[in-house]
Amino acid sequence: MDVAGFLRRSNVLVVSGKGGVGKTTVAAALARLAARAGLDVLLVALDDPGRMGELFSYGGEFSYDDVVLVEGELQNDGVNKGSVPGRIRARVLTSDAALLDYLDTHGLKRVTARLVRAGALDVVATAIPGIRSVLVLGKIRQLEESKTADLIVVDAPATGHAFSFLSSAGGLAEAARGGPLHAQAEQVAAMVTDPTRLEVVVVTIPEEMPVNEAVETAFRLEDEIGIALGPVLVNACYPALDDLEEDPERAAEEAGVIDADPEVLARLGRAAEFRRGRQALQEAEIARLKQQLPLERIQLPYLFVESIGEKEVLTLSDALAIGIMALP
Repeated sequence: MDVAGFLRRSNVLVVSGKGGVGKTTVAAALARLAARAGLDVLLVALDDPGRMGELFSYGGEFSYDDVVLVEGELQNDGVNKGSVPGRIRARVLTSDAALLDYLDTHGLKRVTARLVRAGALDVVATAIPGIRSVLVLGKIRQLEESKTADLIVVDAPATGHAFSFLSSAGGLAEAARGGPLHAQAEQVAAMVTDPTRLEVVVVTIPEEMPVNEAVETAFRLEDEIGIALGPVLVNACYPALDDLEEDPERAAEEAGVIDADPEVLARLGRAAEFRRGRQALQEAEIARLKQQLPLERIQLPYLFVESIGEKEVLTLSDALAIGIMALP
C-alpha cells in the first residue's frame, strides 16, 4: 500500500493507546509522515499539548488556534524523494474553549461573556453528561467538514477515556430529544461511524497489560460504536539479535581479547540474559496480539535514547512508511 493512499483513507485519524506506550510520539510521527508525503496536516491535542513542542523542536505556545510546526518538508514515501509542500499545523482543543466557540457560533456571545465573568463555564460544561466530549468532537467535525487540512491527526485520550470520548455523541443524541445539542451529537456520531471520515489506530507495546488493553479497546470501538480501525501500531519493539546464547568469555577469546575483565564479562552475560527474556516476551505478546485481534500490525522500533525529540520522530516516521508499504 502506498503511504499517501493509506493516509488519505480517512479525513480524521485518531491515535489511541494506553498511557506510556508512546501514543503522542506516534501521533507526531504519523503527522510528520503525512507531511513528508505532501499532505497539509492538522495535529490536534486535547486539553494539553504535552510533549508536542519537544517532538517538533517548537518553543512557542499552543492554543485553540493553529500554530505552524512544519512548513515545507522532504518527501519520503518510499518511492519518491525531494522537496514537497507538506505542512503541519497544531492546535489544542479544550472543552471550555469548545463551549465558548459553540455559544458564539449560535449567537450567544452575551451569554458567553457572562459565563466567563461569573466563572460558571465548568458548571455549564458538566450539566449534561457527555457534553464536553461532544463539543470537542463537534469542533473536530467542523474542521473536517471545512476541509481545513488534508488530514487531521488527533492525539486522543488514553484508552481508558478514549472509548467514553468517542462514544459520547451516541449517548447524548439519545438523551437530548431535540434542539441544537441533539443535532450536534447526531452530526458527530455520523462522522465517528463513517470510515471515510474517521479512523482509529490503536498504539500498544509488546507487553501483557498494554496488549490486553489494546485488544479490549479495539473490539469495543468496533463493536459498540462502529468505528473503523486501522492497523495496530506496536511500538518499542527490540530488534532481534542473534548469538545471545554465546558465552562472553569464549566470544572475548575468539575476538582476540586477552585478560578480559571478569566483571565486564559478567555484565555482558546479564545483558544477554535480559535481551533473551525481552525478545521472548516480545515474540509471545505479538503472537498473542495476532491471534486475538484480527487486524494488520505495524512494528515500530525501540529507540535507545534518553529522550524523544524531532530526530526520533523522523526515525519513527521512516519505520511507519516501511510498515505501511508492507500492508496488503
